[in-house]
Amino acid sequence: MNYLKYIIVGFIFGIVLTKSEAVSWYRIYEMFHFQSFHMYGIIGVAVFTGVVGLQLIKRFKLKDIQGNPIVIADKEAGSVRYWVGGIFFGLGWALVGACPGPIFILLGAGILPVVFILIGALLGTYLYGLLKDKLPH
Repeated sequence: MNYLKYIIVGFIFGIVLTKSEAVSWYRIYEMFHFQSFHMYGIIGVAVFTGVVGLQLIKRFKLKDIQGNPIVIADKEAGSVRYWVGGIFFGLGWALVGACPGPIFILLGAGILPVVFILIGALLGTYLYGLLKDKLPH
C-alpha cells in the first residue's frame, strides 16, 4: 500500500500525456520538423513548472514527505557531455517517436510494437552503465 500514491500519480501522468497528445508520434514528428508549436508548448510548461518548483523549494527550504530537507546539488561544470547526451537523446527520440516516459504510456495503451523501443532503451542504458567509467565526464 506504500506505493499506491506513486501508482496513482503515474496513472494521472499517463492520462495527462495521452490527452495532451504528447505521446503521439505525429505530434513528435511535427515538432522535429518545426511544423507545430504543440510539443514546444508542453515542454515549455514543463520547464517553467520545474523552474518555479525549484525556486519555491530553495526559497522556502521545503522538506520532503518524510520531513527531510530537500537538497539540490549544483551541476558540475562542463557542457560537452550535456550537448552529446542531448544529441543522442534527441536522435533517439526523433527516430522512434517516443522518449522514456511515453514508452510505458504507449505500452499501457496497448501499442505493443513499443516493446522493441523499450528493449532498445534498456540496452542503451545498460551499455552506458558498462562504458560510463571509460567516457569523459
